[in-house]
Amino acid sequence: MIQSMTGFGKHVVQLPSKKITVELKSLNSKNLDINARISQSYREKELELRKMIANILVRGKVDFGLYIEITGEETTAEVNQVVVKQYMQQLSKIADGDDLKLLEMALRMPDTMKTEKGDIDETEYASIKEAMKQALTKIVAFRNEEGEVLEKDFIERLKNLKVLLDGVNTMDPERLNTVRERLEKAVADLKVELDANRFEQELIYYLEKYDITEEKVRLTNHLNYFESTLQSKDSNGKKLGFIAQEIGREINTIGSKANYAPMQQLVVQMKDELEKIKEQMLNVL
Repeated sequence: MIQSMTGFGKHVVQLPSKKITVELKSLNSKNLDINARISQSYREKELELRKMIANILVRGKVDFGLYIEITGEETTAEVNQVVVKQYMQQLSKIADGDDLKLLEMALRMPDTMKTEKGDIDETEYASIKEAMKQALTKIVAFRNEEGEVLEKDFIERLKNLKVLLDGVNTMDPERLNTVRERLEKAVADLKVELDANRFEQELIYYLEKYDITEEKVRLTNHLNYFESTLQSKDSNGKKLGFIAQEIGREINTIGSKANYAPMQQLVVQMKDELEKIKEQMLNVL
């Protein structure tokens, strides 16, 4: 089955004095591109958390957020009293006001709060990793659901292409007869004597240049290969993209050889169906 690169996963863990939220969002991308927003206290664990994401999501533009909210009495921030007093002294020289007003103004200035960085609590970090696993499970489930929608659309497009290819097969004998009649009429209009055998040989040679048997066979094989790849165990977005290119190459060749308006109309419809497949292919992992 195929998997989409579009997904969302979120998990919240409530500890006695903190609420931990892990959030993952992903969109399509040629490679894995992780944009991380992590609480400062866990910056040293960023590489490990990125590796957890890379092992599961493989590809896509991923926004990862780790948010720590203090819900109890615990805090690691303190007022930097020395800095605040210096601000208040400086402000008192340029503005009138009581101490309370000056304090309010000073606390808005930079570096008035200081944070003591302590060692990472391993129990808390274990909760974060578990939250990450849960968020990854949810985003994978989301991607799988989106992949099912894409797969249904691909199967419908493949079915349409096969119907159009059947139309090409049905029309091909009529096309060759029409081309033959057109050439015979053109020669007849010249009103010149021709060697019948030589003319027939040249005609056969000319018609062989417009023969699309190989292209029809290869196109059938590519369509079947695309469909079987959809059913493979792993999502193969890049492989499907290569097969789609080969499908396009055969359709283009049929169009260039057709030399017959009704068949070229079918080719245009085939190109339209293939273009819709290629647009959706951008979202496949």
